[in-house]
Amino acid sequence: MSSTPAHTFVPSDEIRARFSSAMSEMYRDEVPQYGTLIELVADINQRTLQAEPALLARMQRSGELARLGVERHGAIRVGTAAELSMLRRLFAIMGMEPVGYYDLSVAGVPVHSTAFRPVGDAALLANPFRVFTSLLRLDLIADEALRAQAGAILAQRSIFTERALALIAQAEAHGGLADADADAFVREALETFRWHSESTVDGATYDALHKAHRLIADVVCFKGPHINHLTPRTLDIDAAQAAMPERGMDAKDVVEGPPRRACPILLRQTSFKALKETVRFAGDATGAGSHTARFGEIEQRGVALTRKGRALYDQLLAQVRDMGSAGSAAPDYGSRLARVFEAFPDTHEQLRRQDLAFYRFTLSDEGAALAAGEAAAAAASDLDALIARGLAQAEPIVYEDFLPVSAAGIFQSNLGGEEQKQYAAHAAQQAFEADLGARVHDEIALYEQAQQRSIDQLRSALRGQATKVAA
Repeated sequence: MSSTPAHTFVPSDEIRARFSSAMSEMYRDEVPQYGTLIELVADINQRTLQAEPALLARMQRSGELARLGVERHGAIRVGTAAELSMLRRLFAIMGMEPVGYYDLSVAGVPVHSTAFRPVGDAALLANPFRVFTSLLRLDLIADEALRAQAGAILAQRSIFTERALALIAQAEAHGGLADADADAFVREALETFRWHSESTVDGATYDALHKAHRLIADVVCFKGPHINHLTPRTLDIDAAQAAMPERGMDAKDVVEGPPRRACPILLRQTSFKALKETVRFAGDATGAGSHTARFGEIEQRGVALTRKGRALYDQLLAQVRDMGSAGSAAPDYGSRLARVFEAFPDTHEQLRRQDLAFYRFTLSDEGAALAAGEAAAAAASDLDALIARGLAQAEPIVYEDFLPVSAAGIFQSNLGGEEQKQYAAHAAQQAFEADLGARVHDEIALYEQAQQRSIDQLRSALRGQATKVAA
């Protein structure tokens, strides 16, 4: 057993905050345009909140405002089951669990993925850092000899420092890390995500893997997986998209995800295109090549959708694609998207009443001021009645996860854009979870639980008022 009292362990939320901050500083040093991106997003968020007092008030009430400036998600790609499993253990020390399964192979990207993130309400408010984590699908390399070569290369590397592995084992054995060890853990874990400009393979091997798929070369040919983007959250992604060229950034052509709406839903993403970086290949002392992988991304998060809402979203998205495949007479993608999504309700009252989105219900000031008898009657009322009377309020629950098509679109645009490999549908969640060493959370179930917790707390608060006895 540990000689360190449990109460002296650093909370996982704090370790996650330290790691997220350290990651942001490292990436700013490695990719200077990321610093420009952060400044751009901060400016847009400030202007948006000044222009929309209702949004500012809502974010203050929900606690979202405090997390906005530090909110980030990153992405990392690993090559083996052992690497993926150890990342799960590393992220667990930071209170991050695997949520969702994403099969990107159906969109021509030879990986499947999950997102490590906090899952509890308080943890998300403390720091919602997420890492979209992909495992290379070696089975999708058609050339058997090349597939075997890639597997052999990956088997020879260790992406974690010895000290990081020791601290992971220590935290698991003792139940946590004291302050100095937590700082050491952050420093050592950061090394896994650092960029290395030296390839572990020669130029010919790199070229062969690159021809199979650019992402395969990115995963296989380096000492570690390196973080390939770090994403701040904006409140107006269209303004960010328009402003990126003004700040010297080469923005991708379209914003991925749903169209612009009065009530944002799910996730919208854009990025500046990946940088071409100098790489020195093993055994080549005469010159250097180049590699394109790391980029800057911006996201706008909306309300999480229920299963019914996701079904409607998927149905409308399929209509947009069908219109595109109808021929050159079809309107451009943005116009098709906006037109088709007019069928998706665009007020929070409609979304809530039609059970299309998730909300967190809280007692209003008026509700908290009810006398005991009034509170007893209110506790028996339905949610719509409580909201109509101004006794409760419904705040949208932020979508904390990702969209497979959007993720694939971002990946493709930063792997050369013109490359569109085709793979058969290979949904392999059970195999992924076996490699991960754990089941992934159903993200929609997490939102259902968060909404129900808020309802239970609301009812409990009203019942508590009803049972008060005058002193």
